Amino acid sequence: MAAEPSGARSTAAPSTPVGRQMRVPKMAELVAGHLRRQIVRGELTEGEALPSEAALMEQFQVSRPTLREAFRVLESESLISVRRGAHGGARVQLPDADVAARYAGLVLEHRGTTLEDVYEARIVIEPPSVALLAGRRSAADLDRLRAALAEHEAVIEDPARSVRAHTTFHHLLTELTGNQTLTVLVGMLEHLIDLATLSHVESDRAAPAFDRASRKGLAAHRRVVDLIEAKDAAGAEQLWRKHLTEARDYLLRADVKTVLDLLG
Repeated sequence: MAAEPSGARSTAAPSTPVGRQMRVPKMAELVAGHLRRQIVRGELTEGEALPSEAALMEQFQVSRPTLREAFRVLESESLISVRRGAHGGARVQLPDADVAARYAGLVLEHRGTTLEDVYEARIVIEPPSVALLAGRRSAADLDRLRAALAEHEAVIEDPARSVRAHTTFHHLLTELTGNQTLTVLVGMLEHLIDLATLSHVESDRAAPAFDRASRKGLAAHRRVVDLIEAKDAAGAEQLWRKHLTEARDYLLRADVKTVLDLLG
């Protein structure tokens, strides 16, 4: 290869960094991350008090403002609750589906998502979950489902309690699949739908249509348990899709169209 002539200008590109510049986490984020990992790994248990501020400041070698900023991060994630005052302190809260549901609600609210959109997602996700349960249910699962039906039957005359029993049964169906991802995803949708259902009850509880819908819903719950017991996955999925479609058609209201309308 010929040597470059003397005095020729180099055409090589100037040296530049590869990739984007890395942001160094703030100390408060590092402290919050350490405590977060301890909580989600079960090293810190529900209701357990964190060490005193003085002890944590010594452990992490940080100032009080930095530690309190870390606490605010974890508190915003519902991983701790902080009580102020002389007898205050931080206590551990375990993450649950409601936290994810509330955040999802904010995202959907910002996007102007309609309640019909939420119901459509529920109809897509929940019936296959019921089919999954039918294929793997145990005797203990059936006992819990039958007990939930009995509780619902006992309060069928009380609209508010009947709705809560109805929604509890829906949650139970997904929980019993044993699939944690489905439980969280469906729980996010159900959180919003429960609010819509309770809102509908407040406006419609005295109407004959509500009583008919409530009893029809309970009948569908009984039938789906029979299908789950028979391990009829296809039949359970088909019935549940029909039940959810009818519930959507009943619960959609002209005055509450979006998640924003629902959450206010």
